[in-house]
Amino acid sequence: MKSLIAALAMALALPALPAGAEPLARQLFGAVRAPSQDAPTPIGFYSQGCAAGLEPMPETGPTWQVMRLSRNRYYGMPQMLSYLEDLSRFAATLPGWKGLYIGDISQPRGGPMTGGHASHQIGLDADIWMLPATRLDLSPSARESISSISIRTEDQTRINGNWTPQHMALLKAAASDPRVERVFVAAAAKIAMCNATPKTADRSWLQKIRPIYGHNEHFHVRLKCPAGASACRTQTPTVAELSKGGDGCDDTLNWWVTTYLDELKHPSPPPDDDAPAPKTARTYVMTDLPQQCRNVLASR
Repeated sequence: MKSLIAALAMALALPALPAGAEPLARQLFGAVRAPSQDAPTPIGFYSQGCAAGLEPMPETGPTWQVMRLSRNRYYGMPQMLSYLEDLSRFAATLPGWKGLYIGDISQPRGGPMTGGHASHQIGLDADIWMLPATRLDLSPSARESISSISIRTEDQTRINGNWTPQHMALLKAAASDPRVERVFVAAAAKIAMCNATPKTADRSWLQKIRPIYGHNEHFHVRLKCPAGASACRTQTPTVAELSKGGDGCDDTLNWWVTTYLDELKHPSPPPDDDAPAPKTARTYVMTDLPQQCRNVLASR
């Protein structure tokens, strides 16, 4: 406890410190075990911010269970918790599903995590497992040991036998909700859904489905900034969104498969210069986050 108090005191006095003495923001936020007693407020951007007044997702509900409780990452904005409850009720209507297994949302006060995520910092991101929730009576210890399933092949371009029509229905429902900004999923799933949706059908929801590396065992839902949340930074629209057309099933997806995935497999050599590496959630210090985040850390 003394070390945490010292770290918080150091963070709040950052302007007087040399850069090398600044503690990492992820260590400070990761050490706090409870939310602040403030009104729910998302602050900053999904990958560079924090949150006041987050609420815990109940560990078990009629149609969901929160997984990996030991991580203490099941806190979210009220809008996120309501969304997850609604989506879990839909999931319970699918054959073979009793609801959802919910992964990481945010830490008690948001902010950069000690490991594993670039975003999830303002209580408006949540991970949902691809594993169908066939039981909703898992013990806390079982939720630590059970694992999700991958829905793609090793080359990352095709779905495997774990992918079902229920997965597609769930992702369509997730993306069709007007509260949703984006849904991140493996490229193979995006390809499968593009191919399975008739050209004559409503394909607008596919625009929100975004291919991304590392999302073969879960999908990631990102909600829009709530109305009136002036400290929340809105997601920048893509070119296709700005033109109000496209479903992301054409050149964007082809680029992802042919260029981005190839770069992952055969990375280019780093540039031969002395430019500092760009800052990320792993390296942020408090001065990299919005000013209000210091108050969030210091608040009761």
